[in-house]
Amino acid sequence: MALIELEDVARTFTIRAKVGRLRRERREVRAVDGLSFTVEAGECVGYIGPNGAGKSTTIKMLTGILVPSAGRLRVAGVDPARERTRLARRIGVVFGQRTTLWWDLPLRDSYDLARRIYRIPDARYRANLDRCVELLELGPLLDTPVRQLSLGQRMRGDLAAALLHDPQVLYLDEPTIGLDVVSKVRVREFLREINTVAGTTVLLTTHDLTDIEQLCGRVMVIDHGRMVYDGGLDGLHATGRSERTLVVDLAGPSAPIEVPGARVVKVDGARQWLAFPAEDSAAPIVAAVAAGYPLLDLSVREPAIEDVIARMYAKVPIG
Repeated sequence: MALIELEDVARTFTIRAKVGRLRRERREVRAVDGLSFTVEAGECVGYIGPNGAGKSTTIKMLTGILVPSAGRLRVAGVDPARERTRLARRIGVVFGQRTTLWWDLPLRDSYDLARRIYRIPDARYRANLDRCVELLELGPLLDTPVRQLSLGQRMRGDLAAALLHDPQVLYLDEPTIGLDVVSKVRVREFLREINTVAGTTVLLTTHDLTDIEQLCGRVMVIDHGRMVYDGGLDGLHATGRSERTLVVDLAGPSAPIEVPGARVVKVDGARQWLAFPAEDSAAPIVAAVAAGYPLLDLSVREPAIEDVIARMYAKVPIG
């Protein structure tokens, strides 16, 4: 069953641009241009692309904030622009840089207000709140005003608020941005739980490829308002010929490391950078380095979304 359906959807904005010293002219910009895709119930889909690609515009149309200029759009059988109130009971939204919680109220009171707004039955509200509090470790924070929470704590609080009314679809915009490693792990574990166990459909926009790798079975790449890739993450890496980087710290300066499956791209004293295909495992490369060189430390850096897309364009033409 398709829970989200877009058919040839477009969104055009009219802007006024300065021409010369005194004149301004109006011109149209297509933020979304003939976009078509479906998302099945229970899927967890990464929706990625560079800044200005049209991701946020798509999310705003899916939530009913913006009206499409053309095309057909349905979420859970509802036209978002025509039935925003009805749709609100079926979706949850979390924006990494903005909160839906009440700033000066304790977290517990924010949740109680959400219960009243969504008219959640008491038993259902209590069960959902208890589950979120347990999975997100929110118990010690319930009586803390939102303004006193750290970014990671607030993000966990926002996730719980978005799920109290049992939405069919959860939209996430940069849910791990600015979080420390521990907070990122907690958020990802929770999202995996509500997707695989509760069956909540998730549409995730992010610049952190690790979010996509750990949570999503499908990736959609959008640029200039158009779909340029829709498939698995392995296929995205293969299409974009993306590379991960192994950063190696040796006991002292050394000649460039030579191990199968990787190549040295930079040397700075005792530190060396080795590139290898993103779809390959880092384990055999790490083992070879450890066996043949005086290793002190190492780390693996994931390719940036922008780099993956830029490499993909070298192979896949747009339009």
